[in-house]
Amino acid sequence: MTEETSSPHTSDRHRVNVQDDYELRYWGERFGVSPELLRHAVDAVGTSAKAVEEWLQAHR
Repeated sequence: MTEETSSPHTSDRHRVNVQDDYELRYWGERFGVSPELLRHAVDAVGTSAKAVEEWLQAHR
């Protein structure tokens, strides 16, 4: 395992992990949405950052 992937806060830039508080804040700020809305988007379309972003844009 590389040092980069061993960090608990190193995320896959293409996946939204709403189970991790740090990532929940990061993605919420990045997309400009509440944690609740972000969780709803992930429930609707899965963890793909692109799919989540597209869902959020369609549902604002």
